[in-house]
Amino acid sequence: MSATPPAGTASLKLARSNRQSPARKRADRLGDVSLRLICLGAALLAALVLVLIAKEVFEGAQPAISKYGFSFLTNTEWAPPLEKFGGEGLVLGTLITSAMAIFIGAPVAISIGIFLALLAPAGVRNVISPLVEMLAAIPSVILGFWGLIVFGPFVAGTIEPFLHKTLGFIPLFGSPQTTGASVFTAGLILTIMVIPIIASVTRDLFMAVPRELQDGAAALGSTRWEVIRGVVLPTTVSGMIAATLLGLGRALGEAIAVSQVIGGATESHLSLFKTGGTLASIIALQFPSAISALHYASLYYCAAILLVIGVASNLLASWVGMRFGAAGGAMR
Repeated sequence: MSATPPAGTASLKLARSNRQSPARKRADRLGDVSLRLICLGAALLAALVLVLIAKEVFEGAQPAISKYGFSFLTNTEWAPPLEKFGGEGLVLGTLITSAMAIFIGAPVAISIGIFLALLAPAGVRNVISPLVEMLAAIPSVILGFWGLIVFGPFVAGTIEPFLHKTLGFIPLFGSPQTTGASVFTAGLILTIMVIPIIASVTRDLFMAVPRELQDGAAALGSTRWEVIRGVVLPTTVSGMIAATLLGLGRALGEAIAVSQVIGGATESHLSLFKTGGTLASIIALQFPSAISALHYASLYYCAAILLVIGVASNLLASWVGMRFGAAGGAMR
């Protein structure tokens, strides 16, 4: 008597024959080509949008570029009625507030990510993680309003006098202002805004580290901190750079919240406690009420500078991320 093949074996042979049939192969190739075309189209669309934005911005800035050239970056005077425009103070304010936000916010945010991903019990993580993400959802105008009414006066009355008394010999910590509007307050508001972005991304990064790597290091006698320092952080360093880049992009481009607490000044100075301005905030404040064609062009020039800074920071971060990623892969 001949043995009847099991039903499972027959089904497996049928599925294999279907996968190897010419119709199935043509369908797979068509799907692969379609997916490639869709992804390529999306990438080209993003590049096209960036080019169109850059074209519009630089065309609008052309009169100011022709008149001032690179001296716009070294001229400190911004006087629309006199048609005198210089962006040194605005560029410096942008760089100082953004650097302050990243310098303070990135370590705090990464620490939050480590705690939520690797140290906190599941119950605590499930409570705190949504709160961190909700902080990122607060509208910037609300955060700026809170900074103007509550946080700014608190900073001017407590933190700034303490820093001036302790570190007043450093030009950064000059005499505090009485209004609460200052570059320092703007930097702290930006810090609050970038922390949830970086913390959420780094938390997901740390949770994605293979458990086998952590257990292997622990089995060799590593402590919890040694596992984090020697396994988790080196594995995710390129991702942390990308997360910090997202926070930097938010800090560079934020306009409304900064314009509410920075004071609106345009002069160049090193004191964190004086009023100031940023490229984004001056555009938000003055573009709707620009009084001349040159004023419009100068604001476009500020936008062009901000665009160049943003693109350059993205390219630099991508390069660093690739270098670190390659180094981490070689070590592994």
